[in-house]
Amino acid sequence: MADSVSIAVVGAGSRGGMYARVAAESGRARVVAVAEPDDERRERFAAEFGLSASRVHRDWAGLLDGPRVADAVIVATQDQLHVEPAVALLGRGYDVLLEKPMAPTLPEAERIAEAAAASGRIFAVCHVLRYTPYTATVRELIRDGALGDVINVQHLEPVGWWHQAHSYVRGNWRSEAGSGPMLLTKSCHDVDWIMHVVGDGVARVSSFGGLAHFRPDRQPAGAADRCVDCAVERECPYSAKRLYLGCLGDARRERWPLGPVTSDATEAGVLHALRTGPYGRCVYRCDNDVVDHQVVNFEFAGGATATLTMTAFSPSDGYRRTRIFGSHGSLEGDGRTLTLTDFRDGGERVIPVPAGAGGTAAGGHGGGDAGLVEAFLTAVRTRDDSVLGSGAAASLDSHRVVWAAEQARHTGTVVAL
Repeated sequence: MADSVSIAVVGAGSRGGMYARVAAESGRARVVAVAEPDDERRERFAAEFGLSASRVHRDWAGLLDGPRVADAVIVATQDQLHVEPAVALLGRGYDVLLEKPMAPTLPEAERIAEAAAASGRIFAVCHVLRYTPYTATVRELIRDGALGDVINVQHLEPVGWWHQAHSYVRGNWRSEAGSGPMLLTKSCHDVDWIMHVVGDGVARVSSFGGLAHFRPDRQPAGAADRCVDCAVERECPYSAKRLYLGCLGDARRERWPLGPVTSDATEAGVLHALRTGPYGRCVYRCDNDVVDHQVVNFEFAGGATATLTMTAFSPSDGYRRTRIFGSHGSLEGDGRTLTLTDFRDGGERVIPVPAGAGGTAAGGHGGGDAGLVEAFLTAVRTRDDSVLGSGAAASLDSHRVVWAAEQARHTGTVVAL
């Protein structure tokens, strides 16, 4: 362990804890410090990783005092709190792994990218979809000419009915003002992935979408403002009682999605949280305003086109569905299996891809979480960031496309980049 990478974590929520856990379990890293304002989360994290009191901080500024305590820092705070710790820690000489999105606004993201470039440190954004075995296989097929020239991409981001309710109606990412638009906080993964696969810059975008269902005028007759009091809760697809009580007894699901709801993984603990906290609210009576469906149209500099569809109203396995149409063949995939049709002989072959435990965050994003952490640790140890695809410049490019698409959606225009 002497030559393992030492890591500090800023933000010990579900994502920060997950990255730390994956790094430690790899045997290639040691978690040595944490900064987390929530007392319960901080104490639980410190106990899990056996941290000494001197390495446990309420605020990331504690990592700036005295000598550096780690080789690298994982910054996994809420989105609007990314810029200050990322910039300061890069300036202090830490390598940084930053949870996506980079920041809620373009000036903040540009500030982070400039700090990363000026620091000379290893820096990456957690675009985990780039790091799956599935993505590697898709890229290899395109690179080897199996499709000829890529002409068009159709990509579906199926958020899942319960995930939308959990994170984007009741949860921390429900409000554009409080976090950011859905396309940034959730689907910047997908914009980045499409650009990564096509391998070209975006020239123009347009976008349409809105909040169709999760609003007061769609509340069923007889529904209450909380699921624990609701006469029609049993028939509701978005029942908080069904979702969160159903996590009990499953260690992985108790960590997420139940973890943000309550640390008391008992029936009484869950019901208390649903009666008193945000996750027990009726999905039709929340203060949410982010979209629940959206399409984005891309035109690339080389002439290829693509479409992204994001929808809440889908199964919840987390696996994206993609069709890629080329001049010599087409490829269809669901995150686990790829079907290649070769136009030269009409042949069709199925290519299975190992994809990890599942496509959701609880399942490790189809191997992407582990792949990202492995690549980051390798870059830190070797001082070679070529193993990282999601550095500051590439991530800023895809973020710019997100903001352009949101401008297009709000103004009903086609936006040139």
